[in-house]
Amino acid sequence: MAHILIVEARFYDHLNDMLLAGARAAIEAAGHSHETVTVPGALEVPGAIALASDTDRFDAFVALGVVIRGETYHFEIVSNESARGIMALTLDGLAIGNGILTTETEAQAIVRADPAQLDKGAGAAQAALTMLALRDRLG
Repeated sequence: MAHILIVEARFYDHLNDMLLAGARAAIEAAGHSHETVTVPGALEVPGAIALASDTDRFDAFVALGVVIRGETYHFEIVSNESARGIMALTLDGLAIGNGILTTETEAQAIVRADPAQLDKGAGAAQAALTMLALRDRLG
């Protein structure tokens, strides 16, 4: 049984509740345990995963959050840099499922976050578990 850390950027509570529900359900359905930590925003997610990876308590990680385009360039910075940070950690060998949504509108985020629709929280958890299995297989 694997122990998974879910790191959530809790900026939009109602959207994160859906992502978190999907991720937890997928991890539990696969027979694994999980913990959740919350960070202020998507930019802090890679740092939290890096800190947690140093503890050797977790087998894989799920990154959750929502970034919705606003009127400024901030959207691009947050979207690109959070993804870059997560990718750097995966290239270092961590099993991470990236469920940080980057959307134009809240309506798009709802469709992607909702477990009854696209369920991207579950998708991120499944990706983390797939990468964990691959890492274990390739040893």
